Amino acid sequence: MSHQARKRFGQHFLTSSDTIEQIVSAIAPQEGETIVEIGPGRAAITAPLANSATTLHAIEFDRDLIAKLNRQFQNRANVTIHEADALQFDFSTLGDELRIVGNLPYNISTPLLFHLLTFRNIVTDMHFMLQKEVVDRMSATPGNKDYGRLTIMLGCQLEIVPLFDVTPDAFTPPPKVMSSVVRMRPFPHNRFDIQDAHMLELIVKQAFSRRRKTLRNALQGLASEADIEAAGLERGKRPEQIPVDGWIRLANLLASSK
Repeated sequence: MSHQARKRFGQHFLTSSDTIEQIVSAIAPQEGETIVEIGPGRAAITAPLANSATTLHAIEFDRDLIAKLNRQFQNRANVTIHEADALQFDFSTLGDELRIVGNLPYNISTPLLFHLLTFRNIVTDMHFMLQKEVVDRMSATPGNKDYGRLTIMLGCQLEIVPLFDVTPDAFTPPPKVMSSVVRMRPFPHNRFDIQDAHMLELIVKQAFSRRRKTLRNALQGLASEADIEAAGLERGKRPEQIPVDGWIRLANLLASSK
């Protein structure tokens, strides 16, 4: 399929056959599964996925691409093309046990990931191509310079596993950055007991806006030194040194004392 990439949509079309094969192999679609592809573009992985999955939904925003996709898959009863903005799309209309995949536009990847979190109860797993810098932040460990708000807010809900990097020459036009493919699976509901998601977001946001300060200074106005110690944390540590479960303990303590 030929189509001129549009900068305003953040389009970089995957063209490397080796990378396409690698991605499809990592997803390993099976008969009986429902695959949801965000941003199918020129259908680089859409066609091989449709050959294996029983049902494939493709969500595309570019109207010109939608027309071409409809023509390409008009005789495939198991493929449905949705003209929609993935940031606003109600994924619950597609059923449950969804496997969501895509080469995500880098300019909307973070808000889209948070949108998808609201549907985690119906998602089996997600495989995405993202900017490598974003994947590094998502999968960082405490003490790492990349560890931060994104790590915690995704890491309290999802298992995040980086799979492999992809060089710019795998795309047309080539992006100016390295990309990575990542696998994400929702944790079982009993993995973390988050009593107040808003409180967790509040303390993490403030702390990492002052990430060079110690906890007692970074959390001034939200948590006292006594609160920090009651949550089993050291008030002299910096935000980037606190693991995900430590932030959840503190958020739960503050929520229960409100």
